[in-house]
Amino acid sequence: MGFRAAEDRPTPKEVYNWRLYSEAIVIATGSLLFGYDSAFVGTTIARKSFLADFHITKANSSAISSNITSIFQAGAFFGALFCFFFTERFGRKWTLQLNVVVFIIGAVMMTAATHQLGLIYAGRVLTGIGCGAITATVPSYIAELSIPSIRGILTGFFECAYQIGSVIGFWINYGITENMSATASISWRIPMAVQLIPAVLLLMGGFFLHESPLWLMRKGRHAEAYRALETLRKLPAEHPYLQQEVQLIQNRLNEEAGVASKYGVGSWAFFRGAMDEFSRRGMRNRVFLVFCAFALANLSGASAINYYSPTLFASIGIKDTALYTGIYGLVKAIASLIFYIGFVDKVGRRRPVVLSSIACSCCLWYVGAYVKIANPAAVVSDGGTLSDSTSRGGHAATAMIMIYAVFWSFGLNGIPWIVSAEIFPGALRNFSGTWAALVQWATQFPISKCLPYIFNAFGYGTWFFFASFLVVATVWSYFLLPETKGLTIDQMDILFGYHQPGHRGIPHTRVTRDHLAALNSNGPEKTGQTTHYEVV
Repeated sequence: MGFRAAEDRPTPKEVYNWRLYSEAIVIATGSLLFGYDSAFVGTTIARKSFLADFHITKANSSAISSNITSIFQAGAFFGALFCFFFTERFGRKWTLQLNVVVFIIGAVMMTAATHQLGLIYAGRVLTGIGCGAITATVPSYIAELSIPSIRGILTGFFECAYQIGSVIGFWINYGITENMSATASISWRIPMAVQLIPAVLLLMGGFFLHESPLWLMRKGRHAEAYRALETLRKLPAEHPYLQQEVQLIQNRLNEEAGVASKYGVGSWAFFRGAMDEFSRRGMRNRVFLVFCAFALANLSGASAINYYSPTLFASIGIKDTALYTGIYGLVKAIASLIFYIGFVDKVGRRRPVVLSSIACSCCLWYVGAYVKIANPAAVVSDGGTLSDSTSRGGHAATAMIMIYAVFWSFGLNGIPWIVSAEIFPGALRNFSGTWAALVQWATQFPISKCLPYIFNAFGYGTWFFFASFLVVATVWSYFLLPETKGLTIDQMDILFGYHQPGHRGIPHTRVTRDHLAALNSNGPEKTGQTTHYEVV
């Protein structure tokens, strides 16, 4: 639990060194870009100065707002789609650097735009491409540099960085709202320009990163792989721990070669072999599970609150939308950090999602009912004053959104990323990471694109729309989301009914709790180890 390392084998204290942690933190900064973008853009493009500078009227505001937000997801989708081929050709380090440069170019275009809305669109596409590729690269890059005993903690920096970026985005907007004129162009340029700070830091820090030893060995650059491992582990090449790690990497490469063996040699052969593997019984249901997890996560309302917080908070009668958006982000970030650092490997995956979905659905049903009955936004816009009962109901609705933030933080917020990372064999995780990123962006795109129209058409029903999908998420997680905490890949194969061709198959039946308990009696549950710390 927490920062305690669950060692897979006797681990020299030298490997727990500042270099390993610092490189993981630098790489995770890529997720901060994603988190910041999700938080700052909704409030920024709703500012009076932005609307005036780009000649946005009430008649076309919904279309332009949806374009600006959703075009980012479209770019991210294609960034994630083509990321695999770049990482296989150029490596993790230089692919990350390339996409940071793409992101910086996009951020500069957005910041420098005057009255050209086309520059905003182009900048959003480029920052989206960069973020999409980064989300597909960062988790696997960190995992490949890490040691097994702290792999879960280091890859958890991905979620932590996202939440930190989200909080920064929310509160920068609040500070601007409180201290700058609403009609000054600088009020929207500053949030745009702040994107450059973590991006430039990541670009500079990237030059000091080591390439993935796994990728180096895959390319036959064994001497460079040894040098990287010696620096990252602070151990000489002949040390038994380092020799064991090299052997583990070689085992994974042998596994990849087995996947690709029917299709020739090289990255393209491995790609074809992996696609064939994903189509097999016991793999198809894992692929579908990942799709459902990310699709339901994006239909739960959280991304909508991030991107359209001014509109959604205004609908319940809140005037100071920037302040409450900042509080919402802070609550969500604190709850997420507590859960993912201290509890995720203790309470598991399935039960938190079930509880979270139930609680979040109840919160949104209340908010929708309040907006339907009281219609506070209309009262405020007409210059009226809310009655005492309506005001108290608004306070309760605000509290419900904050409660939603707490419960959302340990449900579909981060669990899909964890499950997608741990249920696939090591040889397929590059592809499974790309698939997870693709689903994330492909499902977030239509929601971001359509939400302004949904809100205009449904009004209070928007809250019911998301609450309904959370009911679906509750049913799905209760009946179809298996508990994967602490299971090895062999146990995952049994759980999902997978068997390799040419081997005696395992019947595709539900695995009982007693069966899994028996499997775990000699597995990681006995040692306190988790799948995050599994040797692959």
